[in-house]
Amino acid sequence: MITPPPPQVPRQHRAARIAVAALFLTNGAIFANLLPRYPQLKADLGLGNAEYGLAVAAFPCGALMAGLAAGTLIRRFRSSRVAVAGTLLTSVGVLLAGLAPSWGVLAGMLFFAGCMDAITDVAQNSHGLRVQRLYGRSILNSFHAIWSVGAVSGGLMGGLAVALDVPRGVHLGLSALLFAIVALTALRYTLPGPEPLEPNERAEGDAQADGLPARRESTGHGRIWLMIAALVLIAIGGTLVEDAGMTWAAVYLSGTLGADVAIASFGFIALVGSQFVGRMLGDGLVDRFGQRAIARTGGATTAAGMGAALLLPSVPGTIAGFALAGFGVATLVPAAMHGADELPGLRAGTGLTVVSWLMRLGFLVSPPVVGLVADAVGLRVGLLVVPLAGTLVLVLAGVLSAARVPKSWP
Repeated sequence: MITPPPPQVPRQHRAARIAVAALFLTNGAIFANLLPRYPQLKADLGLGNAEYGLAVAAFPCGALMAGLAAGTLIRRFRSSRVAVAGTLLTSVGVLLAGLAPSWGVLAGMLFFAGCMDAITDVAQNSHGLRVQRLYGRSILNSFHAIWSVGAVSGGLMGGLAVALDVPRGVHLGLSALLFAIVALTALRYTLPGPEPLEPNERAEGDAQADGLPARRESTGHGRIWLMIAALVLIAIGGTLVEDAGMTWAAVYLSGTLGADVAIASFGFIALVGSQFVGRMLGDGLVDRFGQRAIARTGGATTAAGMGAALLLPSVPGTIAGFALAGFGVATLVPAAMHGADELPGLRAGTGLTVVSWLMRLGFLVSPPVVGLVADAVGLRVGLLVVPLAGTLVLVLAGVLSAARVPKSWP
């Protein structure tokens, strides 16, 4: 029997996918442009370490304060419009932060940029999930991979501007203009119409359209919130590992293991690089094996890889451990977002908003907790947070979908 070729994806859907990818790219690049400017800002404003730390902390604080507003805004104005508006306003906040004449203005603008970034993040993921449903297969991981490309590109743009001694206002103003043009162009190709109904109603409508009997599933509110809690912990498991690489990899490699500073940087590079590869491969793996199996495999890979590196410490082994951890957690945040967006009985954007908001706690809680443990018993023990996060995912992955996508889907 000859299997018929898969149907072609409509041009409108392909265009919408490219548009969402462009929004993820800009979201990763906007704030990354400012990071290489931090040392100059600190010096120009005469900030001490404590003042500087408080100013920088305003960005994640703003994200936490405004994150829960995303669902309401999406339902009222549409996810594509909210994502683009958030992109423009994040650019404005980053630009004004770069031009800040005082600590108060710097902190205030970073707080504002954090608010807008959180709303943008939820909105672009919400629209990406809309496009994914039309494709009938997983594509969300590729969007997150594009975000990583944007973050690296933005960092390189900022570093080049510093090297060429381009004034902050010129550099950040031009980058804001560039990303505004990209976002507004992308808006033209996003999906039209209002946000979709909640998953059960959507599934029922599709069944009736296909001439199939409608099927309703009843899920109690208590069970839904338990599922949300599990999805939040899965997402936090991913962010804990990411933060460990960003904050502690170089410190551990150089300070505890005595690696050269240049070599020590490869801990984070290995984690981010393998995470990017994992996300590029993730959609195909999810379609073939299901979210649950991939998350469990990723959790086991993270726990075993970093656990072995900490048990038998060496510079090459630790770099390999961070690489395995990055690959293991690559699909966790997209998987948690997808699971939250598909929960029955919730209005459009509600589950996604809650999970996106609470997972940011991982970035706030992880550094001080690991630091306290490191001061008490050593950083090697503090980094046990990585294999523990992998084990947590392994235990909770049952909340994710086990379904595989048929090969005949586009």
